[in-house]
Amino acid sequence: MKGKINSYFELDKLNTTVKREILAGFTTFISMAYILFVNPSVLGASGMDEGAVFTATALASALGCVLMGVLARYPIATAPALGINAFFAYSVCIGMGIRWETALAGVFVASLIFIVITIFKLREMIIDAIPADLKYAISGGIGLFIAFLGLSEGGIIVADKSTLVGLGSMTGTTWLTVFGLIVTAILLVRRVPGGIFIGMVATTLVGLVTGLIQAPTQIISAAPSLKPTFLVALKHVKDINTLQLWVVVLTFLLVTFFDTAGTLVGLANQAGFMKDNKMPRVGKALASDSTAMLAGSLFGTSPVGAYVESSAGIAVGGRSGLTAITTGVFFIFGLFFSPLLSVVTSQVTAPALIVVGVLMAQSLRQIKWDQLEIAIPSFLILIGMPLTYSISDGIALGFIFYPITMVAAKRGKEVSPIMYGLFFVFIGFMWILNV
Repeated sequence: MKGKINSYFELDKLNTTVKREILAGFTTFISMAYILFVNPSVLGASGMDEGAVFTATALASALGCVLMGVLARYPIATAPALGINAFFAYSVCIGMGIRWETALAGVFVASLIFIVITIFKLREMIIDAIPADLKYAISGGIGLFIAFLGLSEGGIIVADKSTLVGLGSMTGTTWLTVFGLIVTAILLVRRVPGGIFIGMVATTLVGLVTGLIQAPTQIISAAPSLKPTFLVALKHVKDINTLQLWVVVLTFLLVTFFDTAGTLVGLANQAGFMKDNKMPRVGKALASDSTAMLAGSLFGTSPVGAYVESSAGIAVGGRSGLTAITTGVFFIFGLFFSPLLSVVTSQVTAPALIVVGVLMAQSLRQIKWDQLEIAIPSFLILIGMPLTYSISDGIALGFIFYPITMVAAKRGKEVSPIMYGLFFVFIGFMWILNV
C-alpha cells in the first residue's frame, strides 16, 4: 500500500514522505479550522441554522480536499470561502432582502455554470480576459470588506450618526476582540503554524475565564443535523426567475472564480509547481473546487474555494495530494465538536476575519498604481466593497470604470471584448439595484 501511495502521489519525485505529507495536512487543517466556526456565524446572520451550516461546512470542506488531493494531486485545501459567505449573508440576504433558501439556490445554479465552463475550458479564457490588476483589486477589496466586518462584529467600529462610523465603546467583550487580535497578530508575525486557530482558542479561553463567554455543557457530541439545509437549494431553483437574481448568480460565479483562480496560482508558485507560467493539471484542480461548490450548495453552505491557508502546509513540506486528503480527514473529525459553536462568539471570530483581511490585502502590491487608468478602477473596487458594504457593488464600480479610463488613456484596444461586455453587464447590474 505504501508503495502504491508513493507511486500515485510521486512522493519520491517531489522529495517528500508520507509522514511529512500527513504533518503538512494537519498543519493546513489547524490553520483553517476556524472556518468551521466562522462560517456558521456569518451565514447564521441570514437566518440559516448554524448547526446545519457547521455540518455542511465540514462535509463540503472534506469533499473538496479529497477531490483536490485525489484528482489534481495538489496540497491545496478547499472550504467555504470567506468573503463570498459575507456577500451571501449581508449583501444578498440582508441587503437585497432575498431569502437564504433562494440565495442557496443561486449558489447551486452558479456551481452548475462553473462546472460547464470548466468542462469547456472557458474559465481559462475568462481569466485571461480580466486584467491582472483588477483581479488583485478584487482580492484586496474582499480583504478590506472582511476586515471591516470583523471590526464591526467585534465592537471596535460602530455606527455613528455624525460620522457614519466611529470607534466603539471599549467594553469587556470589545476588549476580548482586541486581545484576540493582538495574540493572533503576534502568532502570525512569528510565523506560528495555525496562528489564526490558536488565537481563537486563546481568546475563547480568556472569555471563559473572565465570564465574558458562557461555558458549554459538553464539548464532543454527534454532528448537528443537516436537515434544515440539505437539498433546500434544489427546491428553490425555480425562484431564480428575475434579472436581479441572475445578477446575484453571476456575482457568486465571478467572485468565487477570481478568488479561487488567484489562490491556486499563488499557491502553485509557492510550491514550485508553475511551468512556463502555467499550472499543470489546472483543469483537474478547477474541476475539484467546482464539484465541491456544487456539493456544498446541496449540503447547505456558501461557495467553496481554494484556501490560502494551504500555504502553511506547503511551508512545512507538503507537496502532494496526500496533504489535501489528510486535511479532509481532519475536517470529518471536526464534525464531532459542534458544541464549541456556543463559545465561539463574534468577539472570538472577529480577529480571524480582520487578519484574513490583512492576508488578502497583500495582493494590492501587485497593482500598477502609477498608471491612473489602472489605479482608478482598481481603487474603486478596493474602496467600494467596504464602503457600500457589498462585494458586488465594488466589482461593478471597477468594471464600469475600467473601459472608460482605458479609452481615455488611448488604450482602448487593450481592453478585451469580454471586458466591454462586462461593462454593460454591470451597468445593468447597478440599474437593477436602484430600480
